[in-house]
Amino acid sequence: MSARKYREIAETLRDLLQQGQWGIGERLPPERALSAQLEVPRATVREALIVLEVEGLVEVRHASGIYVRMIPSETSLPSLAGIEDFGPFELIRARQVLESAIAASAALTVTDEQIARMEEALAQEERDIGEGRGSYEGDALFHHLVAEASQNPVLITSMELLWSMRRKSELWNRLHTRIFDDSYRRAWIAQHHEILSGLRRRDPETARAAMWRHLGSVSDTLLRQSDPESGVSPRPIGLVGGPRKYVSG
Repeated sequence: MSARKYREIAETLRDLLQQGQWGIGERLPPERALSAQLEVPRATVREALIVLEVEGLVEVRHASGIYVRMIPSETSLPSLAGIEDFGPFELIRARQVLESAIAASAALTVTDEQIARMEEALAQEERDIGEGRGSYEGDALFHHLVAEASQNPVLITSMELLWSMRRKSELWNRLHTRIFDDSYRRAWIAQHHEILSGLRRRDPETARAAMWRHLGSVSDTLLRQSDPESGVSPRPIGLVGGPRKYVSG
C-alpha cells in the first residue's frame, strides 16, 4: 500500500467534486461512510479531507460537518503537489513505533537524575493543566527526556526529526484547530506516569507497552476530538461511477 494513501484518497474526492457528486454548499457524507465506501481507515479519510480543506475546496463547520466550498475545474485545479506534508496520523503511527522502542531502550540506561527531570516535567504538565494554560511544554519535555535517557544519539535525532516534522506540518496544525475540548489531557498525563513507572523499575517491556498504549490513545483521541460530524446523523453515500478500491490497513 502506498505510504501516501491519504493523497490518493484526496485525489479521488477531488475527482468526485469535479464530476458533480456534490455541489457547492452541500454537506459531504460522514467520514465513516466514506471510509467504508473507499475501503480505507477513517484516519486516512480525515487526512484526505484536511488536504481538501487546505486547498480551499471544503470547509469544516464544528458540530455540523464538512461542506463543499469550491468545485475544482479542469483548467484550474488546486495542486496536491504543493502540499509537501505527512498526514497527522502517519506521524503519530511513526512516533508509536519509534518512541515505544526508545522507551524500552531507555529503561536499561536511564539514570536517577533523568528520572528526577522527568518527574519535574510531569509536574509542569500538571500545573499547565491545573491553571488552564494551553501550553504543552511539559508534555513535549517528557517525551524528549525519555529519548535522551536512551543514551543513543541516533534514536534521539530520529525522535527529534519526527517532532520537527509535526511542528512544521500544516495538516497537523489544521487538525488541531478542530479540537475544542482538552479534557483528554488528564488521561494523557496518567499515561505518562505509567511510562515513568516502567522506567523507574528499569523494566523495558513495561515502558515499551506503556508508550505504545499512550501514543495509540493520542491517535484515537485526536480522531475522536477533531470529528466535525459529531452528533450529526449519517446519510447514505452514492459515488458517481463507483468507488476506486483500496485495501484497508
